[in-house]
Parts: sequence; structure tokens; C-alpha cells
Amino acid sequence: MTAEFGATSTTDDVLASIDLSGKRILITGVSAGLGVETARALVAHGAAVAGAARDLNKAETATAPVRAAAKQGNGAFDLIELDLASLASIRKATDRLVADGRKFDVVIANAGVMAAPFGHTADGFETQFGTNHLGHFLFVNRIAGLIAPGGRLVNVASSGHRFADIDLDDPNFERTPYDPWVAYGRSKTSNILFAVEFDRRHKARGVRATALHPGGINTELGRHVGVDTLKAMIERINAELDAAGKPPYSWKTIPQGAATSVWAGVVAEADAVGGRYCENCHVSEVTDGVINPVAEGVRSYALDPDRARALWAKSEELVGERY
Repeated sequence: MTAEFGATSTTDDVLASIDLSGKRILITGVSAGLGVETARALVAHGAAVAGAARDLNKAETATAPVRAAAKQGNGAFDLIELDLASLASIRKATDRLVADGRKFDVVIANAGVMAAPFGHTADGFETQFGTNHLGHFLFVNRIAGLIAPGGRLVNVASSGHRFADIDLDDPNFERTPYDPWVAYGRSKTSNILFAVEFDRRHKARGVRATALHPGGINTELGRHVGVDTLKAMIERINAELDAAGKPPYSWKTIPQGAATSVWAGVVAEADAVGGRYCENCHVSEVTDGVINPVAEGVRSYALDPDRARALWAKSEELVGERY
């Protein structure tokens, strides 16, 4: 890699010398936050971006800066309707993409929900596991043939994967007491394991997959977390940081948060990120013993190839399709 980036690098820093003319990229979750900024940065450097969103009216308004950047950067942008909490919606969207037939160089699975109250998707799956993992699992696998050789899948996961490993015996909390953060952790661990197994299955044809933590960004993703709860979390984190002699926690900006997605998708070397977990624009190391909630690192269970294969098989069973 020719340049070093870090936690404060922005999308514009990462893409400063990159020409994406001729590249076609798909991003889920372009109606707010990281998805909008990721799309903006990519079209500004010449890419053609297809943005997927559940609420097209909201997305049309939110992506006005993306269209402006596309005009200035000779890129292109269009929207597709996709509700990741509905298998029917996913099948409808993917059928249209497959019929269209145009290839993608990168797919960025960015959409998601966090710490949602207990609920179910349209198909009866626990909301976070069903939306964050199963929705993307079905969506990506149904268009996997559209990812061109040399292309990549980028799964936006989270350091929240540390909250919990997957539970293949009770993925929908039918017997386990529901905890919104445990559910979030399971779904984010699933995002990473999905990338591990997708990478194993597709690298022979030159398609690689990676997962990442964008960092802590105060976006719509936290809408289910109350102000008092968030304040208490930050106070607890800062107390631990102070005890370790470190400065207090600070949020990333949205351009800083989206930087790792564009870095992993179009800048980093494929062999460096394939099957790995990234954050702050670099590949992370396994840190099972570290309990600091904002320290870098990935848990070994999230990269376990046997767990990844088992999750793949369970996911196929749940969505009713095999790949």
C-alpha cells in the first residue's frame, strides 16, 4: 500500500489520488449517514454508484449531495428499492439487478439497525439478525455472479461484535432472554463471519470479501439508544480511558467513519484485506484479551472459519436457498 491512513483519515483523504472512472459500485443503506457519504465520495471520483434503500423518498432527499458530486466528478448515481427486513423485497430487487446484467466492481453492505427493541422481520427473524445479517446474506448471494473478477464485498460490521458470538441454536431469541446489545453483537459477528466464508468461496475467481468497523459515529444508527443511556456509556468509557491514562473518547465525523469502507473497497490490496477485519483504514489484529470497549481489535470467534461455514449453512436453511 502506498499511503498510510488512520482513525482521523476522511473519505477524501483516502481517495485523494484515486480515479474510479469505469467502476460500478453498489451500496446498501444510502438514505442517511455513512451510506450517503460513501456514495458521495465514490461518485466524486468518477464511479457509477447504485444505492439501495428501503424508503426511496427519504433516499431521494438524502442523496442530493451525491447527485451534485456525481455531476462534478463525472460519476453517476441511481437508486434501487430494497428492504433488507423482507425476503420478498430482496428477491424482487436482486431479480431486477440480475435481469439488468451489469457487473459490479464492489458491493458495500452498509445498511443496518442497532440495539433495536425486540421484534421480527417480515419473515419472522429477530430484527437485528434478520436485517443486518440474513438480509445481506440473501441479497449478496443472489447477485454474487454480478461481482466482477477482481471485485470485492465489503461488509460494514462493528466493534460491537465483541458483545456476543453467534448462537446457531437460538438465532431468533426464542429461548434466550432478549438483550438488544447481545442481539446487535450477534448480528455484527455474523457480518464478519459472512465475509470470511464468502471470501473463501470466491477468491479463486478473484473476488475477495472483508468486514470492518467504521468507528463510533453519532448517526441515525443510534436512534434506539436513549440520550441517558448514551451519556452513561460515554461516561463509563471515559472513566476506563482516564484510568489507563488515555484521552477521553471522541466521535468520528461521518467522512472519517466512511473512510474505512472506501479504503477497503477500492484502495487496500485485495490479499491484505481478504477474509480479514479492518478498522481505522488498516487490518486489525486478534485481541481476545483486551476488554477496553474502544480499543482496536477483533475477536477470534468472528474470524473462525469453522464458525463461518456453520453460519453459512444455517443461513441457507433460514432463507430457504443454497449457494
